[in-house]
Amino acid sequence: MNKTVRAIAFYLPQFHPIPENDAWWGEGFTEWTNVKKATPLFEGHQQPVIPGELGYYDLRNTEVRAQQAQLAKEYGIEGFCYWHYWFGNGKRILENVFNEVLESGQPDLPFCLAWANESWTGIWHGAADKMLLKQEYPGAEDYREHFKLLIKAFKDPRYIRVDDKPLFVVYRPHNLPDCKEFAQVFREEALKHGLKGIYLLGNNAPDDWNPEKYDFDAVAPTSLHLLKSKLLDVKEKISRVSEKLFSKPLERILPEGPRTYAYDEYVEKTLNIPEVSYKRFPCVISNWDNTPRSQKGGWVLTDATPEKFQQLLKTSVQRLQKYPEQERFLFIKSWNEWAEGNYIEPDKKQGRKYLEACKNEFLK
Repeated sequence: MNKTVRAIAFYLPQFHPIPENDAWWGEGFTEWTNVKKATPLFEGHQQPVIPGELGYYDLRNTEVRAQQAQLAKEYGIEGFCYWHYWFGNGKRILENVFNEVLESGQPDLPFCLAWANESWTGIWHGAADKMLLKQEYPGAEDYREHFKLLIKAFKDPRYIRVDDKPLFVVYRPHNLPDCKEFAQVFREEALKHGLKGIYLLGNNAPDDWNPEKYDFDAVAPTSLHLLKSKLLDVKEKISRVSEKLFSKPLERILPEGPRTYAYDEYVEKTLNIPEVSYKRFPCVISNWDNTPRSQKGGWVLTDATPEKFQQLLKTSVQRLQKYPEQERFLFIKSWNEWAEGNYIEPDKKQGRKYLEACKNEFLK
């Protein structure tokens, strides 16, 4: 079989206890805590979701990580993109799982890293306005220290590369105070440490964010923000009317509960994004429901199915064929974001059907 694209799945390491979460939310808190306590919030709302054959796993277990890697290989996923946290001035969190992967050499599955450069709030527990860890950007020296931390990973033979340059993803590149400065420092450090360079990719960036203007190589945005922006437009209009006619706050006018959108609408918006001159790779989702974290403040994609997901994959694969083979990246958001309803791991309802959709399009 031949791989049609380089399918990379974002991987969340939030499935084991850490001291910070114990202090913030109670002893033993993990992502599973929110997943297990979720309840239906409207008719037809499918909560809670229940994991399938891997169960409510603990990522400190090497056997679990080996099972995940085997599934990824079997169904055409080239590797995992581990979320990596650096808050500035050496502050890190949730690094233990990836450190074990790096130190042990197992599992034997390609990987890369994505810098989740945003502050941590109480979103894990439905309290988004509570600041827990603030993302800081102290400047060029801090970027150099950050790079030094990553050298061992970049030189690992499993690390995903383009033209022998390690792929490094920045979640919100537009949040960097000086994006060009960051890129320049990372490129200089890469050469200084014997690498052939570095391949920089922005992820959750605005529609008009051109990576070439900021010395990045490419961008891979989701189109979820297009649905959110539609909601904001509607809320703004309703708010003006409600204040004028009723003198009541918006929350008194709109019904309570999570916002819902059809998965079909997400697919349509994803496939109808205008063409651009720079390198933009697809970043697709299988589903979305973050109510386990945000309860009534969350939002939900409805009527998602493995078949619809496969159609999205099929078109995305076709569009990637215009790029050089090493740059035919298709990002899946995500492998295991269970509290966002955003995963392709087996669950009780669909089994391996989302993985089978991947295999049907990635392995020919």
